[in-house]
Amino acid sequence: MTTQVAMVTRFGGPDVLELVETADPVPGDGEALVDVEVSDTLLLETVVRSGLGRDFWPIRPPYVPGGGVAGTDPHGRRVAGYTDGYGGYASKAAAVSVVAIPDGVTTPDAAALLHDATTALALFEATGIGPSDTVLVVGASGGLGVLEIQLARARGATVIAVARAAKLPLLDGLGADLLVDAADPEWPRADVVLDNVGGALGARAVPLVEPGGRFSAHGAAGGAFTTVGRGDVTATGIEVAQLSKDDRVRHLTEALRLTAEGVLKPVIGQTFPLAGAAAAHAAMEGRAVVGKTLLTGTLGG
Repeated sequence: MTTQVAMVTRFGGPDVLELVETADPVPGDGEALVDVEVSDTLLLETVVRSGLGRDFWPIRPPYVPGGGVAGTDPHGRRVAGYTDGYGGYASKAAAVSVVAIPDGVTTPDAAALLHDATTALALFEATGIGPSDTVLVVGASGGLGVLEIQLARARGATVIAVARAAKLPLLDGLGADLLVDAADPEWPRADVVLDNVGGALGARAVPLVEPGGRFSAHGAAGGAFTTVGRGDVTATGIEVAQLSKDDRVRHLTEALRLTAEGVLKPVIGQTFPLAGAAAAHAAMEGRAVVGKTLLTGTLGG
């Protein structure tokens, strides 16, 4: 039996992703073979594919990107799980930390939760966001940002969502108390900043944190993680989202439960067929996406 995969054949632009056939993966101890219906994608995967991150990540072409999948296991159960970084852009994958998808949660929604929702829950655990907080979400239109808005509202916080003007309509109805164009010269102050972007935008948020507040500098899409450098602010970074297998399962299970209950609703802005992985990467790199970007494995386009 063979499996279709979107393989990075060499470092370079999106066109280095090619659809090829390989032997079916053989699950190891603790792994389950998943017939993949939907694969998660991350902007980070475009950086690795380009070769810009070769000093930080040891992977070398040829390889198959993708760290999370959703589909069915050999027993016919709908499941979501992780491929530990690679092998997820495929029609079949060996997955670990597999969690059953509850009724009321679609398979695409489960795939969209794999990384963004577990990261969001870890960030909220670290920052202790509660009903007395005003939360500023920088980069609110991405897959992670939209979930942060919903979680903050569920905890009773006041939410300020910052995004590009063209992407602000996406955020209507998600529960933000105030929508702010990232290009506006002034943003409101906040008790907590959730910085999904870094770079120049993240830096703009640093002076806006109230003394004694918290700043989560976990995003680097803007070119670098934000340096907070304030002694009166508690700063955390991407290390908060480096989860153990137990915490990953715990947060994914919680995210699936919250989604089944209607507290969370991932925003899937665009899907591409597995054969269109190159187009998905091009769209993410060009910032032409909103919400979550997913690949469909056995579902077609």
